[in-house]
Amino acid sequence: MRVLVATAVPVERDAVAHAFPGTAREVRLPGAVAYRLPGGYDLLAAGVGPALAAASTATALTAAALEGAPYDLVVSAGIAGGFAPHAPVGSLVVADEITAADLGAETADGFLPVTELGFGTVTHRPPQPLVRETVSATGARAGTVLTVSTVTGTAARAAALRARHPRALAEAMEGFGVAEAAAAHGVPVLELRAVSNPVGPRDRAAWRIGDALTVLTAGFGKLAPVLESWNPYEPTH
Repeated sequence: MRVLVATAVPVERDAVAHAFPGTAREVRLPGAVAYRLPGGYDLLAAGVGPALAAASTATALTAAALEGAPYDLVVSAGIAGGFAPHAPVGSLVVADEITAADLGAETADGFLPVTELGFGTVTHRPPQPLVRETVSATGARAGTVLTVSTVTGTAARAAALRARHPRALAEAMEGFGVAEAAAAHGVPVLELRAVSNPVGPRDRAAWRIGDALTVLTAGFGKLAPVLESWNPYEPTH
């Protein structure tokens, strides 16, 4: 079982690494660097935003395929904003849907996702059995995790996003990009997020990034046995 874990920034990558014993080995890729851990895990700080996350993840997936050792699973991991009260600060969220919230067009009648314009996709769905097992092992809440290119900073936008996506628990900036790259390679994807702040008015004093990184480390410690026993070829329903 080979797993690629894609985070946005090194501090998130390091938080995941703390969940695993052993020393990471640096693996240089074109335009990116991965850290290889014992047990088949490669950790990648893929960059901030869906475009860079997709490009970096695709690079890692392509390199692995060319080496004849493709990945069995890609995990998008990190911290996120949570929609209160559904995903409070300090909680862990696993995506059963990974949705691009702002990929589309603004119209006089409101926002139209790209799918309603007749092309593209806005949602990827992780394997349901893996989501269920992740919830059971980690205590994470399952729901939609939104990917945005601009972090929400007002109560009005938070309310609008939640109205369009009633099952949304969190928003981050990379999951959909990671999922697009995984889908292009035919590899399943999972997204796991620790909530560091509420979605809404931007208040840096209320952020709990250190606490969220601790939650992320603990979550991955509980998730690792699930991934090691998971069969990627089992039915998804």
